[in-house]
Amino acid sequence: MDLTLYSHPEYGQYQIDVLVEKLGKSRGLSLAEMKGELEEAGKAWALAHNGRKPCLTEIFCEYGIGMEENVGWREESFEPDRFLSHDDILLEALGKLSKYFVLGVVTNNPVLVARKTLAALGVKDCFSVLVGLDTCMKSKPDKGLFLKFSELSKCPPETCVSIGDRYDIDLSVPLEMGMGGILVDGVDDVYRLPELLIEKGGNYGV
Repeated sequence: MDLTLYSHPEYGQYQIDVLVEKLGKSRGLSLAEMKGELEEAGKAWALAHNGRKPCLTEIFCEYGIGMEENVGWREESFEPDRFLSHDDILLEALGKLSKYFVLGVVTNNPVLVARKTLAALGVKDCFSVLVGLDTCMKSKPDKGLFLKFSELSKCPPETCVSIGDRYDIDLSVPLEMGMGGILVDGVDDVYRLPELLIEKGGNYGV
């Protein structure tokens, strides 16, 4: 969802900074100091996990910030409508896709934030399934979130396609599960999905 259904680097950075600032305050550190510490922690985490970069939730767990607290911080801090607005081109693209596919969101944000984000973009009615950080109390790339989507959508994994902007977080595990995968650079690529998946019947495997 984030930085896939919209391209807004400032909002993307805001989401990181507000959480890092909260963590820093809990440890008596400035935003800059906490960022530096997390950068080093991320490098160490990647070395211990075959080079895979961690998502922010995984690093926060290393600092003792549990899922419930993480969810609370995100729900109280993120205001998508301050940054995002209705996207008529996205609505048209998703409307076409929804005629052929069950569309859902699997996000490392809570479901409440997902609903607010989709509403801000004007596309909430295009998605029938939402799986968030608080659905399974797990974060991507844990396969539990993708299995939950499969369960709720009643679509077996081998019939699903994961679409996202981060290979390690959004695609690597779904591909291992037998799903298809499409790596995008942002919403401009999402605009083209009806052409690739419907009109041309494109190959969506990675």
